[in-house]
Amino acid sequence: SSKQQQQQQSGGLSLAIGNRLLMQEQGILLTAEVEEFMQSKEAKGQTCVLIGINGRAIAALAVADILKSEAAGVVAALQQQGIHCYLLTGDNWRTAKAIARQLSIPSQQVYAEVLPAGKAGVVRDLQAKGRVVAMVGDGINDSPALAAADVGIAIGSGTDIAVEAADYVLMRDDLEQVLVALDLSKKTFRRIQWNFVWAMGYNVVMIPIAAGTLYPEFHVQMPPWVAGGCMVFSSVSVVLSSLLLRRYKPPQVVARSVLVE
Repeated sequence: SSKQQQQQQSGGLSLAIGNRLLMQEQGILLTAEVEEFMQSKEAKGQTCVLIGINGRAIAALAVADILKSEAAGVVAALQQQGIHCYLLTGDNWRTAKAIARQLSIPSQQVYAEVLPAGKAGVVRDLQAKGRVVAMVGDGINDSPALAAADVGIAIGSGTDIAVEAADYVLMRDDLEQVLVALDLSKKTFRRIQWNFVWAMGYNVVMIPIAAGTLYPEFHVQMPPWVAGGCMVFSSVSVVLSSLLLRRYKPPQVVARSVLVE
């Protein structure tokens, strides 16, 4: 999740609100008690926000983005299809690894404390290795990576800039729609291949017959109106084949509320 950091200085009062890195930049030391509190919360996948006044940390708050109930099931389904899932986040490493454990994402496929430009850099690094990258995101920080990916998929409930940067927009706020989009794309591409093979084979056989190749041997000749009808049938059959996609059924619903300890 994105973190907002701000610093105000007025009348000798210096206020800093943000993460551990901001505290270090402001020269604010964290006590052992604060560190222990942060480590315990971050291990549970929560993000800590620190408040410092005049060079002293006075408060620490723990916030968390609740995982979508279908998230673990969607990741498992993608992995079963041989798709490598990566986690890119601006949160700290301890929080990122805790979330990754719940989603069964290997630690070597986790990138934490990544700035928006860094997310796009990770996408380009994967592409440089010859991989086709699809990025799923919904926030402003995800926009550069959505634009850099081979396929950018934005959640419909996300920010406008993320929707503009993506190639696909999921109208429902449900990660299962990622599986539906992939499955429908594969079936559509297979239908295109089948239509191409059928039309090519049909025309390779029928055009010579319409041209009279059977007449010298068998004295069989196709009248022009029949040849025209066969040509129309070629086009109609491809259209009807494509219309069968209207009977498409989404893949089976994934398990929800599955958290891997």
